[in-house]
Amino acid sequence: MRNLNFRHLMYFWTVAQRGHLTKAAVELRLSQSALSAQIRQLETYLGRPLFERSGRSLHLTDFGALVLDYANSIFGLGQELMATVRGGHGQRQQHLRVGAVATLSRNFTENLLRPLFSQPEVRLTLRSGSLTELLEQLRVHNLDVLLSNRPVVADSERPWRCVPLSRQSVCLIGPPRTGRRLRLPKDLAGMRLVLPGPSSDARAQFDLWCERARIRVEVAAEVDDMAMLRLFARDSGAIAVLPEVVVQDELRDGKLQRYCAIPGVFEHFYAITAFRHRSSPAVENLLAGVRGK
Repeated sequence: MRNLNFRHLMYFWTVAQRGHLTKAAVELRLSQSALSAQIRQLETYLGRPLFERSGRSLHLTDFGALVLDYANSIFGLGQELMATVRGGHGQRQQHLRVGAVATLSRNFTENLLRPLFSQPEVRLTLRSGSLTELLEQLRVHNLDVLLSNRPVVADSERPWRCVPLSRQSVCLIGPPRTGRRLRLPKDLAGMRLVLPGPSSDARAQFDLWCERARIRVEVAAEVDDMAMLRLFARDSGAIAVLPEVVVQDELRDGKLQRYCAIPGVFEHFYAITAFRHRSSPAVENLLAGVRGK
């Protein structure tokens, strides 16, 4: 172990992650020739090639993939250490860094995090983005927990912990109306609806429900972002397909009305964390509060 040059290993790790020598050299502030020489020294020390070179592209050998697994563990643990220090473990104030996918209901996120507002020992940072972007931030321990309406599957490189938080019925919601209640599925045929975007799991469930019911609806709008879907539901005059939590304020104030729940169609909510040797107390307390409800 004393003879293993961890700087060389870090250079290899960066190149393997970027998949390109030039990009890695720019990030590491090295010349491409110097970086290539460092990788060759590591290969000489280990006694086997780490990459197959094809023009300007680099591909890991089977041995290189094995070394990368160890490098991920080594440098991932280092990133976790720094994240633990930045998170304030052992200090009076803890820093909880939360990511929320852009398609998640802002109301759901606020409801979940509201108990933290009265805890002066916790400083909260909230970031929004795509699931792919936020998972990368979680992987390198720049986030402590990720809130999502889509689950993720763990693998050997990314041992995610995906905890179900809630399941809420997807409903038909629109302007206040009087008269008889909607009859499903008959009354939906030909109705103009505001729907979640095609990438939404709730949308996929709704489309399948329509297919099984043999009805065809007219799509007035498709909206990926839940904050925008809330505005469309409130202002368009059309009927929206969404969970009640998205428009909880409008329902409470009587600006919108819940007509009915769509049988078997749900929005699921998850908390995703990365494996850590020491879990974040703030995250554990947050999830414990959800489980206790």
